[in-house]
Order: sequence, then C-alpha cells, then structure tokens
Amino acid sequence: MNVAVFSTKPYDRRFLDAAVSGRHALNYIEARLDPKTAVLAGNARIVCVFVNDVVNEAVLDEFERLGVRLIVLRSAGFNNVDLAAAGRSGIQVARVPAYSPEAVSEHAVALMLSLDRHIHRAYARVRDGNFALDGLLGFNMHGRTVGIVGTGRIGQGVARIMLGFGCKVLGYDPEPSSACEEMGVVYRPLQDLLATSDIISLHCPLTPATRHLIDAAAIGVMKRGVMLINTSRGAIIDTKAAVAGLNEGRIGHLGLDVYEEEEELFFEDKSDEVIRDDVFERLLMFSNVLVTGHQGFFTVEAMTAIAETTVANIDAFVRTGRPVHMVV
Repeated sequence: MNVAVFSTKPYDRRFLDAAVSGRHALNYIEARLDPKTAVLAGNARIVCVFVNDVVNEAVLDEFERLGVRLIVLRSAGFNNVDLAAAGRSGIQVARVPAYSPEAVSEHAVALMLSLDRHIHRAYARVRDGNFALDGLLGFNMHGRTVGIVGTGRIGQGVARIMLGFGCKVLGYDPEPSSACEEMGVVYRPLQDLLATSDIISLHCPLTPATRHLIDAAAIGVMKRGVMLINTSRGAIIDTKAAVAGLNEGRIGHLGLDVYEEEEELFFEDKSDEVIRDDVFERLLMFSNVLVTGHQGFFTVEAMTAIAETTVANIDAFVRTGRPVHMVV
C-alpha cells in the first residue's frame, strides 16, 4: 500500500522504516501538510501526519478527490484534524493512543528540576567561566505541593515521580484515576488545586473546554511565585496571560515544551531567521522561563512505539478495512 508521510525528518524515517519492514511503500514528504501541500499525497490511499500538520476541511476535500481513504496520526492528540469533515468525506482517522507516557512525564519533571535549580542558567555561566552562585538559589522539591491537571497515563507518571520526591500531590480530572488515588494523589476542584499548589503541571488534551484553561483568571488565583509546567498542548495556556503573570511575579517559573503558535516554529531550524513572533520572543527574555521545542516525546522507546503502532494501524486497514486505533 502507498503511504504519503508528511512532516518527515531523518529520525521519522529511521523508526518507520524499521517498523514497516518493506510491507508498504512509504513516500516521505518533508513539507508540513496544509491546503497547499495536500496534493503531494499523489496516488497514496493512506496519509500519515504529525501534530502540527493541518488536516482541515480544505485538506480533506483534496484528499477525497485524490482517493485517500485513511489518515494515520503518529501522535495521540488529534485536535489538528477536522473530524466532522473527515466523517463527511468517508476518510477514516486513526492515532497512536499511547506510546511511552514515561517519556513525557520524565521531561515534565526535567523542566521542573531545571527551573528550580536554574540548570539552564548555570550551564551558560560555567561555559563562560562564571562560577558564582548568586541568582541560582533553588528550593527542595521534598514537601512541596504539586498539582497535576489531567491524570491520564502521563499525569500518573508525573504523580509517581513527585510522590517519590516526597511531595504532596493534588489532582484534577473530570474522570479521577483509581491508580492515582491508590498512589496517594488527592483530588481537588481545579480552583482549589490552582490556589494551593507550589508547582502545577498540565497534562490534559486540547478540547474546546480546555483551550486557554490557564487564562488570566486562573493565573490570578495561583500562589505568588508558582511554577507552571506545560507538556500537553500549547493552547491550554493563554500565552499573553502567562507573560502578564511573569511580569507581575505571579508566575515564578514557567516551563514549556509546547506553545500555542508552535506550528510556525517547532521541529525546524530557525537559527538563521528572524523569529517574527513577538509573544514568543517576549517569553525568551525571562530568565525564569525554559522552553523546549516539543521534545517531551522524543526518546528511543517512544519513537519505536509510535512507529510500530502507526504501522499496525496501516496493516489492519489493509487487511480488514479498519485501523486498530480509529478516531472516526
């Protein structure tokens, strides 16, 4: 089966080639999918996309014209897909529901520790021969209150690590996890969690209900100097409100692996270009902000699982007409 794979990097090819073992013809396309590049799918009946590919109605109309029958996401989230338009076109959509939750959990905690102990600043200082400790004072994680918003597998992983540090862990989720409760996580209403947590880590999907869940009002009830971590989806946080919170000192540390306008920035080398995003540039001016380029998932284990599950969806579709992990 011919498969058009958009937004591919060398590491995607490495893991997908290993997983497919020649069973399907993978056409790797470096371009990000959008209405202008959709035609590059050519005669492929299956299209494979990533988190920042645009799968809107215009793209789906073009795919229907080309004869595409399945879209496989090599990600868990599917907020970039117009599911209603996909249903109307008869194009099935599949995803990778879970790959390596530990990868993202551990990255979230890495952001916490780096911000707390100013690792990013200390690294730059030592490289310049500056060994002074002024401005690098941190705090013990032990005994702190950590609030986890979204207690699926990734949130559970963060809870497990933070409990190991000796933290008190609070959780918020419309569907509380018995696994978290058994670990010792205490569920609280969102407002209570925001108001009492020293560290808040976001692990919820992007839906209309969670878009800008962390806005000016939410930041306003947080403890002064709170640490806020987001490794879920960028638009969970209203970035302009976060910048205001940093200016006011309400947010003491901000760690982001995602950004609400990241599709124009992340996964590309922009080092020779002027970044024309004033909000993002403003974020980078704060010494208490640490941004990574959506790399929380990027481990050998996670990439292997993503590739294998993606290929399993393709195999099942070819064999039975339905992928294993169908969204619509």
